[in-house]
Amino acid sequence: MTRVLVTGATGFVGQTLCELLTESGYTVRAALRTARPVPPSIAETVVVGDIDATTEWETALRDVDSVIHAAARAHILRDSPANAELYLEVNARGTKRLVQTAARLGLRRLVYLSSIKVNGEHTSSAPYTSADEPHPQDAYGMSKYLGEKAVLETAAAHGLEATIVRPPLVYGPNVRANFLRLLQWVDHERPLPLGAIKNRRSLVSVWNLCDLLKHLLVHPAAPGRTWLVSDAETLSTPDLIRRIGHAMQRKVRLFPVPPALLGVVGGLMGRKAEVRRLCGSLAVDITTTRHQIEWSPPVSIDDGLARTVSWYLHR
Repeated sequence: MTRVLVTGATGFVGQTLCELLTESGYTVRAALRTARPVPPSIAETVVVGDIDATTEWETALRDVDSVIHAAARAHILRDSPANAELYLEVNARGTKRLVQTAARLGLRRLVYLSSIKVNGEHTSSAPYTSADEPHPQDAYGMSKYLGEKAVLETAAAHGLEATIVRPPLVYGPNVRANFLRLLQWVDHERPLPLGAIKNRRSLVSVWNLCDLLKHLLVHPAAPGRTWLVSDAETLSTPDLIRRIGHAMQRKVRLFPVPPALLGVVGGLMGRKAEVRRLCGSLAVDITTTRHQIEWSPPVSIDDGLARTVSWYLHR
């Protein structure tokens, strides 16, 4: 039985990932910040403390074949610029410390969960691809990009098989922020001024993301590359709301307001970033992922939304 270390194992993505790995025959070891109860899908735990440039990883990595590094300081809307150093310490220097230790101890493979924010904040005429020049726009995106560089440079120098995944917005049980607000708006049948939006946004369900992470643990073509991931369809914001409404059996109330006017109102209310995400486009092209490592999203977007809605209604 192959042992895999998962960082961020008790988080939003990590819980689903550990369940999938255990069902697939892996022995899952979780690296925890503090001692705590864990789900039964986690067979072993090691407390490593905070993830930073000084974290001691040797005990957690002992007798481990591979690592999926999903822990991070998560992106926070309207975060203070003073916290830029915290992103760098956890997501860049902490990742570098982990991959250096993994390489020194002779692990076989490391999968790093990055973010599409390494590519940028929005797309216009064409979706993002893994071949695009990175263009991070904030402290979080830059920290994930520097984490990626540390992974690939260390792996190349020491023979570690390393690979990177950049997801767009991830949804599923325990989702927060804008997606949770959409669920609440639709649930309350709130009239929404979003009917005139004609954007294109890629999403990925936590089930599809975790399936790809598992796939990358073994595929021979995975190392040394960056892979984009998404659900099989790209939707506009109105399309997404209608599909959530269908899954929730709620009446969707959309009325058209020019996106430029929404932007002005959002700015006056201090919610410019949220409005930009609702109105703007951020699409990814997963053609390379589909063809070169023979992976396709196993869960349709309607199924993923139905599962998420079921969690929301029964939480």
